[in-house]
Amino acid sequence: MNKEDFIRRAPKVLLHDHLDGGLRPQTVIELAKEINYHKLPTDDPGELAQWFHRGANKGSLVEYLQGFEHTVAVMQTKEALERVAYEMMEDMKNDGVVYVETRFAPVLHLQEGLHYDDVINSVLKGLERGKEDFGVGYGLILCAMRNMTNSLEIAELAVNYRRRGVVGFDLAGEEGGYPPKKHIDAFHFIQRENFNITIHAGEAFGKESIWQAIQWCGAHRIGHATRLTEDMVFNENREIVGMGDLAQYILDKRLPLEICLLSNVHTGAVAKLEEHPFYSLFKANFRVFLNTDDRLMSDTTLTKEYLLAMNLWGLSLEDIEKLNINAMKSSFIPYNERLHYIYDVIKPGYQKLKNDLLTFNI
Repeated sequence: MNKEDFIRRAPKVLLHDHLDGGLRPQTVIELAKEINYHKLPTDDPGELAQWFHRGANKGSLVEYLQGFEHTVAVMQTKEALERVAYEMMEDMKNDGVVYVETRFAPVLHLQEGLHYDDVINSVLKGLERGKEDFGVGYGLILCAMRNMTNSLEIAELAVNYRRRGVVGFDLAGEEGGYPPKKHIDAFHFIQRENFNITIHAGEAFGKESIWQAIQWCGAHRIGHATRLTEDMVFNENREIVGMGDLAQYILDKRLPLEICLLSNVHTGAVAKLEEHPFYSLFKANFRVFLNTDDRLMSDTTLTKEYLLAMNLWGLSLEDIEKLNINAMKSSFIPYNERLHYIYDVIKPGYQKLKNDLLTFNI
């Protein structure tokens, strides 16, 4: 058994994954044919996968987001939304993910006459069927878009569906020029309803974006947070030797940081993987864990993200277990359910892998 297969078997938790960024290329092609969508650059699945990845890997968040024009275009029917959600759950099962929080922006799926309830119920139906068939737990996060003004409406939808599978509210999209505090009404509503907030921040804009997300908007988790390094001092070994008030606050309060290695390179948040602050943050005991962001655009899986970290920074199996427990602790499902995954799924799974190490030379 090789290292990749071994890591794929490890129980993993994924909290930052965009539903519209993880479609199978074959599914994009088939859905496009069903609705007579003719804008795809090719109808060959392999070539289409490469096209998405080439377009995303330009070091620009704005250009990275352009590929979503096609995935969103084919997700405009109830059947398509249910299928994409169901297939995502199967892909999670095949990648060793035991619990996933997927996110999407309902407002982007109204182009052909669907209503919000149609959109959300279709995705939830696919997720629930996937849970039944593949045994993967899930939560759905609804995203408001930074460049739109209907964030309060999306926040209200998230709360309305909190007993039916929606676990949180997110702010996504182009970061520069659209600070999170412009959506303060939506976040205050979520806070008053005792609900969950994660915000994309510190990816394409600086530490001020992270500060706003936490202190103005009440974020319980931060997506990416790559630019938190602006509030830190490093030595020649990239070890954190000093912190400003924001970084210290995030460390002290155990605020979870949703780290996405490959997509941060593709969007230009970091110049190259070796310069990513993930390992420095992990060594300094920040609550971090790895995620995929957009599996199609970044040509990745959670197994691949952990394998990269192993190869780059020498992560051990114990490190990977700790990171996935970090993720499970940070999920938006009830406390007792988090304990179930940690003590009944994750820990026994890693113990079995440790036992297997006596047999396999990994």
